[in-house]
Amino acid sequence: REVTVPHRRCRGAKHPAAPLRELPQPARHRLPPIRSSTSATQYSTFAISLMSPLIRPATPADVPLILEFIRGLADYEKLAHEVEATEAQLHATLFPPAGNSVAYCVLAFTGSTPAGFAIYFFNYSTWLARPGLYLEDLFVKPELRSRGIGKALLLHLAREANARGYGRMEWSVLDWNQPAIDFYEKLGARRMREWQICRLTGPALAQYA
Repeated sequence: REVTVPHRRCRGAKHPAAPLRELPQPARHRLPPIRSSTSATQYSTFAISLMSPLIRPATPADVPLILEFIRGLADYEKLAHEVEATEAQLHATLFPPAGNSVAYCVLAFTGSTPAGFAIYFFNYSTWLARPGLYLEDLFVKPELRSRGIGKALLLHLAREANARGYGRMEWSVLDWNQPAIDFYEKLGARRMREWQICRLTGPALAQYA
């Protein structure tokens, strides 16, 4: 459309000023207005989905949340009966009063809502003669999936491994969890089909004490 101004003669001008044409404005991404058919909760959910997750290191105050996520992951993997972790044990291993942590945790948030977590530790490759990063747990709440939160957590740790000069990053995935397998392979991860996990735990380990 046109925006017209009064035809005033400028000093030295022989003709009236030409109408000014409004310049096109750059496109802006705006949230849809709340209509009567759109609840405030739906609007809030839409807004959260557009936000990049906040990822930060966990603190001792986050231990109850960490344990909640651990149990949520165990439920998803149908292994809740194997969880023995307690808040006291998490405090002792993730946030010891003295010495180094044996593992580390980062949390993801959408707005102020806790969305997921990752727990990892460092290992070593003799073939590379370099340290590596092992991702022990990665979990996003079911109702907050498909928003890039899991990818953000994974790439956050990949950047840390690169920043430290580490040679690789590894994790395990259940063979029935095809959505996760597809997701990891899409990121470029390679499944080590020729290797299998061997584990001593519980009485099998204690017998050699």
